[in-house]
Amino acid sequence: MTDSTPPAPNGDTPNGSTETPVQPGQPALPGFRIMAQYVRDFSFENPRAPESLKVEGRPNIDLGVEMNAQGRQDGLFEVELKLSVKATSEDKPVFQVELVYGGLFQLMNVAEKDIEPLLLIECPRYLFPFARETIAKATSDGGFYPPFLMEPIDFTAIYTQRQAQVARGASTPPGQA
Repeated sequence: MTDSTPPAPNGDTPNGSTETPVQPGQPALPGFRIMAQYVRDFSFENPRAPESLKVEGRPNIDLGVEMNAQGRQDGLFEVELKLSVKATSEDKPVFQVELVYGGLFQLMNVAEKDIEPLLLIECPRYLFPFARETIAKATSDGGFYPPFLMEPIDFTAIYTQRQAQVARGASTPPGQA
């Protein structure tokens, strides 16, 4: 499937697609299109406010990252990025944020073997800046200055680690880990 809209000056297609325009006689290149982005679930807790706003130094941060993807009957793919951030200082809670940020993606000309890595590496990479901004805004609105800004996440490393765990689990006899 190709888009007949001419490319924008920066080389992207105007509808946000990552596909490259196809020249006549050339095979269509793989790509995807972001159809929608949304917050599925969001929670911000500041249980000790306003005392938590007086914390000296940097709090300890416990960060959790999960990615999930699933196909839909309409041929689109739903990708979710779940981020949890728990900040503590002297074993007391400072703030806690949980966010499930999702996107709806259309894949074009993607080989079967490339679908999973695309959905669990590239799609979360596109969703992450928006999820990061949501968390930064929540911590800022919660009274924290500077707001909590997540470091970039290496989705390739997370995916590779996940695949290694699956491979170890498949090759390990039942009951042994």
